[in-house]
Formats: sequence, C-alpha cells, structure tokens
Amino acid sequence: QLQLVESGGGLVQPGGSLRLSCVVSGFTLNYYAIGWFRQAPGKEREGVSCISRSGSSTNYRDSVKARFTISRDVAKNTVYLQMNSLKPEDTAIYYCAAARNYCSGYVFPYDYWGQGTQVTVSS
Repeated sequence: QLQLVESGGGLVQPGGSLRLSCVVSGFTLNYYAIGWFRQAPGKEREGVSCISRSGSSTNYRDSVKARFTISRDVAKNTVYLQMNSLKPEDTAIYYCAAARNYCSGYVFPYDYWGQGTQVTVSS
C-alpha cells in the first residue's frame, strides 16, 4: 500500500520541456498532499511544488514559478509536474511524495516516497 512511482524524466536541452508523472496507489489521493522534490548531486533534497489534497491549492518554490505547473488526474491516480523553460540548474533526481493533511516544502512531513526519476538539462 501507499506506493508512488515517478516517470517521465530524461535528457532535454535548455529551454525544453518535460512532464513528470507520479502514479499513486494504496490510498485515496484526496487525503494526501502530493509534493515534488528534487535532489542534485552534492545538494540536499529540496521542495519543488505541491498540490493540496483537495487539488485546489498549489505551491512552488520561487525558482520554478512561472515555469513549472503541478496538476492531478484523480481518475488516473496521477499527479503531474509540467516543466517548461528548463535550465541546467533544474538537473536533479525528482521525487514525488505524499504527506497527510497539507503541503510542506520540507521533507519530514512526507511519509511516502517514490524512487525518483532523473531529469538532465544539458546541451
């Protein structure tokens, strides 16, 4: 139960786009906030975006605002992260995670994590 599986990562040129998917299972999506985090080599895991359990509220770190969009499809048990205008500094392993109640930009409130998908932005 309570599994999350990311997909959609890959190699893209600067300015390009990718859409990440996070398929969740074993729980009701409406009772968990789903966050996207990323971790680059030598850096700590950082929050990227989050969507509330109702789907009505979203959050983004400043560096990705206006470029990334989080959304969900309840029927497919899937949360997406649309990433546009990608920059080399976006290169990282991207993880989705589930937290009870509400979104947080910190790692510790999230109880369940996917295995990650690699995003590489390079010419």
